[in-house]
Amino acid sequence: MYDKKRALFLTKLAILIAIEIIIAVTPLGSLPAIGLIVMTLAHIPVIIGAIVLGIKGGLIMGFVYGLLSFLVWTFMPPSPIAFLFTPFYSLGEISGNFFSLVICFVPRILIGLLTYFFIAIIFKNVKSLFFKTFIGATIANFICSVILLTLVYVFFGQEYAMALNAPYEALIGIITTTIVTSGIPESILGGLVAYGVAKVYKGDTNLVD
Repeated sequence: MYDKKRALFLTKLAILIAIEIIIAVTPLGSLPAIGLIVMTLAHIPVIIGAIVLGIKGGLIMGFVYGLLSFLVWTFMPPSPIAFLFTPFYSLGEISGNFFSLVICFVPRILIGLLTYFFIAIIFKNVKSLFFKTFIGATIANFICSVILLTLVYVFFGQEYAMALNAPYEALIGIITTTIVTSGIPESILGGLVAYGVAKVYKGDTNLVD
């Protein structure tokens, strides 16, 4: 029985990782947004992993998301802001460092972790499957978006402004705009996906264990 469950877990995980790879390395995973940080669908497999495979699956998928993001920003055609996500890219005198890895990995791993815990906590008090999954996943994803952009501001504020050819004083406004145009839609989409997946897997204990 244990081997069967493990095999099923690994099969589902492999499928989600394959989807994550497709999203990460093809244009299918990006949506138009304002600024250089575009909207992405890469958080979707992480949310599904947290719901279908539990906290372990969510954490693994979050790490995979971070790893693929790191590889894409390091080896794919360069972007002026690649230094935010990889220590191996330089733009003139601006270069990435250890904190690039923090920005690249920590918020992505937190997506899986927070999605699981928000939904698990909300399950105790809310009867509506829609609200406990949609609101839980939306809040979790929004927090992770804010964390990512806050880390960018703290560790690379001046450099990010220079890459955007914008005054540093305008950076908070730019980041706020990014949250509104990218972070909020991504979070809402994540919440809708969470509800859809939870509706299918509502009898699966991984959702709350």
